[in-house]
Amino acid sequence: MRTVVFDLDGTLADTSADLLAAANACFRGLGHGDLLGPADALTAFHGGRAMLRLGFSRLGVADEALVDAQYPVLLEAYAADIAVHTTLYPGVVDAVEALRREGFAVAICTNKPEGLAEELTLRLGIRGLFGALIGADTLPTRKPDAAPYLAAVQEAGGNPRRSMLIGDTETDRKTGLAAGVPVALVTFGPEGRGVERLQPEALLDHFDDLPALAARMLR
Repeated sequence: MRTVVFDLDGTLADTSADLLAAANACFRGLGHGDLLGPADALTAFHGGRAMLRLGFSRLGVADEALVDAQYPVLLEAYAADIAVHTTLYPGVVDAVEALRREGFAVAICTNKPEGLAEELTLRLGIRGLFGALIGADTLPTRKPDAAPYLAAVQEAGGNPRRSMLIGDTETDRKTGLAAGVPVALVTFGPEGRGVERLQPEALLDHFDDLPALAARMLR
């Protein structure tokens, strides 16, 4: 079965504001003010540790032990307010439903911890649309290793040789290369069409274009 696998943060949903708020909660807890803002959305999509490193760098601090200590605090703050400002990108539901009608399997492969990804997709009302969800801690490895991607395809009932990945970052591009599958990178995230520098097989400007793109790429 042809399969389309989606990244979550920055691909299906703009989660940046809630992620940044969780990181700022860590900084406030340490006696600092908010160290991150909307202009740091791209860093947010690279994960919690990336946000912590950036914030601490603005204090002149480079301490991985401190990042490791604050990461669970960030996850707790994020879990408490996981969908306050988060929104789906326009056209997501219609595009995924169209793929399903056309016989595609659909799945999510994210570097967000599985429990948080499950909770967020439930809150956004989209969990039931996807045949599988593989998170950062579902397997011993995470993206850009190919194993989580391949597990998502197989759990959804698909064929890895007839699959593709929709993502937004270099991690997704590298995952596609590792798995030997085509990648379409979205252009509606913080980097815009700058993702073209990663040389994906395709760019996706709007989810309205996805069903036709998937049909073309997975003939």
